[in-house]
Amino acid sequence: MTVIDRPPETKAADAQSKEERLVWDLPVRLFHWSLVVSFIGAYVTNRLGVAWFDWHVRFGYAVLTLVVFRVLWGLFGAKHARFASFLRHPREAWLYGRGLLRGRAPLYAGHNPLGALMVVALLLGLLTQATMGLFANDEIFNVGPFAGAVSKETSLLLTSLHRKGFYVLAAAVFIHVAAVIAYVLVKRENLVRAMVTGYKRAETVHPKDEIASSRLPLAATLLLVVALALAALTSIAPVASAGGDGF
Repeated sequence: MTVIDRPPETKAADAQSKEERLVWDLPVRLFHWSLVVSFIGAYVTNRLGVAWFDWHVRFGYAVLTLVVFRVLWGLFGAKHARFASFLRHPREAWLYGRGLLRGRAPLYAGHNPLGALMVVALLLGLLTQATMGLFANDEIFNVGPFAGAVSKETSLLLTSLHRKGFYVLAAAVFIHVAAVIAYVLVKRENLVRAMVTGYKRAETVHPKDEIASSRLPLAATLLLVVALALAALTSIAPVASAGGDGF
């Protein structure tokens, strides 16, 4: 009988599957790190001044596109990406947090109850922040694409909230990072590595919780639809001048 030797990469994948199980699909991982880059990029280009406003807007568009995509992916994506798989009652989050402090919190294949709350809070915060930026007006040179759709007073109010909102988001991001570090120290679970590779240790993931596919064609379609929709909306936005009335 002839034995066909399998390619090295296939053997490596088999070996990994015995030690680790796939939890985070590729769209979720790409979304996560793309959002990190876009959020930092939006902040840096804002700090660099008006000469970088166009890039600030581009990063804002990226944030908005990514967040809307993630909301859709939370409805149609792979198992652990779906909201239905990780959203729980706040009481469960409280009990989980108390157990975590006592070193007795259970392991979750996907988001734990506290992490789920943070995910929702960050998505809502980023969506609000990016949307307000669309209506911004610095009264000097630059306006958001939809500043002309509202009155000057409304535009300036949203601009003020947009500026202050960053610090709220920055605080939330700080808490998120601190929680990830604490999780590594307390639970000995490297969440950063999992969000890079998609894999978690096999002993922490039940076989039935491993995902078999990242559903890439669906993810690409949803992302394209969101990007095209945003491009279409901004292309028909009413023109406004900095410091001028919104009508």
